[in-house]
Amino acid sequence: MADVRPPPIRSLDDFLRGSARFAVPDVRDLDRWNNRIINNLLYYQTNYYVTVAGFLLLVGYFQPFQLFVGATVVTLFFLGFVWAAENQAPIRRFRRNHPSVSLLGILIGSYLLLSVLGGVAVFLFGIAFPILMVFVHASVRLRSLKNKLENKLESIGLKRTPMGLLLEAMGQEQEAGS
Repeated sequence: MADVRPPPIRSLDDFLRGSARFAVPDVRDLDRWNNRIINNLLYYQTNYYVTVAGFLLLVGYFQPFQLFVGATVVTLFFLGFVWAAENQAPIRRFRRNHPSVSLLGILIGSYLLLSVLGGVAVFLFGIAFPILMVFVHASVRLRSLKNKLENKLESIGLKRTPMGLLLEAMGQEQEAGS
């Protein structure tokens, strides 16, 4: 864990403006779309963390207790899912074969519990909306040569990043040849 280092924040020009290239993914080729998402999550992870933290701070300013409850519920659901996937082979296979459904299940389970607790709006705007923004950006952002090189260093183990560890926990390890 000591060798885990976040990559530098990418410039706004690279992330959103100017040189950034976007295209709608080919939904018929799910492997290619999944590869694009994973590689963009790894390359732009610091930008994504900063964006999500900004939303969390904004929502936390207005609804601190509900945000704390929502974050606790989502974290517990996520940790429970990771624990179950590590200890139960059918869940592990499901997580690897259906990562989007797994994430959706965690979010829906968290939403249902929060609806009972009354923090639905905080969940939607403080947690689910930033995750949706990250997913959309990672889906439509085309990769650059620098992006591909950085991801190769991560995939062969020369660099370890927080997003790489999170993707491993979700069963989405990047293979060295991809």
